[in-house]
Amino acid sequence: MATMADVARSAGVSVATVSHVLNGTRPVLSHTRQAVLDAVEELGYTPNTLARSLVTSRTRSIGLAVSAISNPYFTEILQGVEAAALEHGYSLLLADPHDDPEHELRAARLLHERRVDGVIVAPSAQPRGLIDHLARHRVPAVFLDRLAVQAAGGAPDDEPRFDQVCAENAGPMARLVTHLAGLGHRRIGLVAGLTGLSTTSERITGYRHGLAAAGLPFDERLLVHGDSESAGAERATGALLALGSAPTALVTANNAMTIGALRALRAHGLTVPGDIALCCFDDFAWADLFSPRLTAIAQPSKDIGARAVEVLLDRLAEPEGPVRTVRLPCTFVHRTSCGCPDGPEERVPVEAARSSAAHPPRETTPAPDETRASRAPRASRASRAPRKGKSS
Repeated sequence: MATMADVARSAGVSVATVSHVLNGTRPVLSHTRQAVLDAVEELGYTPNTLARSLVTSRTRSIGLAVSAISNPYFTEILQGVEAAALEHGYSLLLADPHDDPEHELRAARLLHERRVDGVIVAPSAQPRGLIDHLARHRVPAVFLDRLAVQAAGGAPDDEPRFDQVCAENAGPMARLVTHLAGLGHRRIGLVAGLTGLSTTSERITGYRHGLAAAGLPFDERLLVHGDSESAGAERATGALLALGSAPTALVTANNAMTIGALRALRAHGLTVPGDIALCCFDDFAWADLFSPRLTAIAQPSKDIGARAVEVLLDRLAEPEGPVRTVRLPCTFVHRTSCGCPDGPEERVPVEAARSSAAHPPRETTPAPDETRASRAPRASRASRAPRKGKSS
């Protein structure tokens, strides 16, 4: 079996240089680096990661704890995390905390026991035990998708204890609401997520901001919670449809709840957008295959995962550096479920709602360059109550 010394002799460099190339611990001239990599390939050298971890106290592994991995949104985040980890020479250990505080804490302990160098976590609605454990053991951590301060019940201006990476929420949600209002809707319902999650509170904030921007009053009866899952959204949508004055348009706050809402509408014999307009937060690969095609907010899920890895590696390199909250922009995907005439799909970056009290201090990643400009709604619909379908 080839050793690092064999690689060094073959490449004509020192063992230390081979170590720097393989571990990324110091810049190496490009031609020297290539000579080392060629020697590694020729000799079939495999680094002894166990021996290296005993020397460096690093395992070059990252723990990832996210729930609902079957959800396409989190699946894409996982892909982003894995790709970035492999690019930087890290392996990935995966745990599913089931959005449950006890499972979450157990998952964090198990990952810590495996001596991962750091963890990336999508916190539950009650992560106090998780936060205390990570802080007590000084585990380098990045909170993903959901803000840890708000999820733990802290005030929005509390200082976060861990780095955080997530998408913008309030601005994109407001964009959906103002779009529907521009089409003539005056009763716009929201199927919100699980109470206690920062994504839920921020999207509710965006919903209310959108109503205010359109000059519409907030009606608490039009805001229901689908608990971030399909069955809950089906029940919540049914409750909205049972109102004496039901909404004429509906916004769902994640992709799983969109499926539940569509089930409820079908059960009531209602069509989209003929009887009720629909917009959703979260795009997914087959959203344009629905009939009608779903108007949605697309989150940069793979980029969120990749950026979380980068932020964690920065934390490992500078343990005492300032805590960062990184926000990534979303995209408004204009299709037809909102009631607009059929036409080419449009993707428009959404501006961040910088004035929102839901946002702690952060750095914001610029939106990707887009060639299409935002356009005004192509049609308007009069506000009307949806017709009631016949019961089967």
